[in-house]
Amino acid sequence: MARPKEFEINEVLDRALLLFWEQGYEKTSMQELVDTMGIHRKSIYDTFGDKHALFIQALQLYIKRQSEHLKKPALAEQSVKEIIRQALDVKKSNDETPIGCFMVNTGVELGTLDPLSASLVQDGYGRIEEFFRYLIEYGQKRGELNATLNATMLSHYLMNAWLGIRTMAKTNYDSQQVANTIAITLSVLDS
Repeated sequence: MARPKEFEINEVLDRALLLFWEQGYEKTSMQELVDTMGIHRKSIYDTFGDKHALFIQALQLYIKRQSEHLKKPALAEQSVKEIIRQALDVKKSNDETPIGCFMVNTGVELGTLDPLSASLVQDGYGRIEEFFRYLIEYGQKRGELNATLNATMLSHYLMNAWLGIRTMAKTNYDSQQVANTIAITLSVLDS
């Protein structure tokens, strides 16, 4: 008779996600995963598979959570520009989450090396870009944003800014520099 699992799967996957987010795939060892997740190596293999399979599950969980944040917000309560500003912003890390974005970090580290990771990251990026396009079109219909701007091209521009801010924050977080970059980016919406 098999022993029941003595751990909560989502809880230990969260721990692995944070470790991969902080260190990246290559730098994270199986022993660090064992220590961080608080379960035996055999339990990791039996539950999640090898290190790569565990990493992919952590990345999928992160992207799922990101997508949940992109659900259509209560637009009547805030201006579209404010929602875009909040989406672009990246806060300095607290004690629980690393700075930057796990999806962006993965794209930079594994984008050309691991087709599955690259595909997941591209899908995540596509969802974010679609969210920006939705906000732009909604803002144009509501008269908040210039209706002559091309929503698709502008969503590409906002996505580029979103990626750049997360990369900048990971390497050299400066809250004033982030705020300035966001302000300049948002000024394009007034054109």
